[in-house]
Amino acid sequence: MQNVTTRTKKVSLLLHDAACGLPYHFVCGVPYTALPLATVISVECNKPMLIRRREAKDYGTKKMIEGKFSPGDTCLVVEDVVTSGSSVWETVQLLQEYGLKVTDAVVLLDREQGAGERLKQKGVNLHSVLTMTKLVDVLRQNNKIDEDMHQKVLQFVSDNQFSVEIEEPPMKTRKLAWSMSFKERSEHEQCKNSVAKELFAIMENKRSNLVLSADLTNADEILKLVDSIGPSICMVKTHVDIIEDFSRDFVNKLVKMAQKHNFLIFEDRKFADIGSTVQHQFSGGVFKIADWAHVINAHSVPGPGVIQGLKKGNKQSACLLIAEMSSAGNLAKGDYVKETLKIAQDHPDFVIGFISQSNVCEDDPQLICMTPGVKLEKGGDSLGQQYVTPYEAVYANHTDLIIVGRGIIEASDPVVMAEEYREAAFQAYEHRIALTL
Repeated sequence: MQNVTTRTKKVSLLLHDAACGLPYHFVCGVPYTALPLATVISVECNKPMLIRRREAKDYGTKKMIEGKFSPGDTCLVVEDVVTSGSSVWETVQLLQEYGLKVTDAVVLLDREQGAGERLKQKGVNLHSVLTMTKLVDVLRQNNKIDEDMHQKVLQFVSDNQFSVEIEEPPMKTRKLAWSMSFKERSEHEQCKNSVAKELFAIMENKRSNLVLSADLTNADEILKLVDSIGPSICMVKTHVDIIEDFSRDFVNKLVKMAQKHNFLIFEDRKFADIGSTVQHQFSGGVFKIADWAHVINAHSVPGPGVIQGLKKGNKQSACLLIAEMSSAGNLAKGDYVKETLKIAQDHPDFVIGFISQSNVCEDDPQLICMTPGVKLEKGGDSLGQQYVTPYEAVYANHTDLIIVGRGIIEASDPVVMAEEYREAAFQAYEHRIALTL
């Protein structure tokens, strides 16, 4: 075992040397034989590694590329042996679909049957430790093969060349949801929910993916704040159960304000009870949320019953499921995320996305990801809230909207600050989709 490990390390370092001087941020091995080689390069040479899957899992994030990267980063593809170059190209193309740049690939052995020329035509330079010609020449010089075998191998290589054109793999037609514009997603055949369509249209028309978290306790103060920054936002998020002077008059004024400034109302109730209870919480009681909220949200802790109950009380709303949270030590991870995704996929008529810190579902254009805990500068507060920047949320983590509360509310000029957040988030979105066109 130790000899095998030693040989793998030696081969990996030779591959690293062959790529010396090339510009790249990450390494990615062609599955599966090159994964150990890429892993050793990553560990020994301090290069971050991305993992390409052969097929997406039917749970979790369902990502085909695993790793923390940003669109525009450069990746070096690693392979052991190339003949036609097709396996390298499949990996290159998938990395490109995720917004990564690939200009070079390194291999241990190039059989010289057309891979270099084919990949070069696609904009990828092939670098090898050995070629088949060099290999058999060395074997012949050291009497490991006779001249007859030497000539047979060279003749075989010459007679078995692949045409320059590489046949495109089926994945060419697949476009990830986060790489599409809001307009494209609203018009996609999978986007059938009217609230999702309306939200996409608002974001596109207002050039805003900013959600205001209006976490104030006085109704008049909320209305004054929302009216002043309404032109900058696509949605306002309320916590009606903390409003000390809540009334139907407040709701009516907020609804008229949403029409005036063209934004949606999101009541952050976080429903998390059995179906019959959430039905009454949603449609009845003091707040009668179903009468005025465009968007609500729910935990998936109770299971699918929470969605079924909400649907029974629904009149006009769509639902977001809480897939991930921004507070330190939260338990919304692992199997929780997996089951949350399944519930969303089982109820596409009602669930339009997630509250999350990353893009937890990349293949459905209707599913929207909204990130709370966003500030222009990273940090946290004394109660465990963890902040990310608009760039990290939208550009790096591929989410669609940012939710900002105190960063705007506590500013000396909330109107100016709201515009700064709107511009930062929308520019991050435009930069993201521009790199994947």
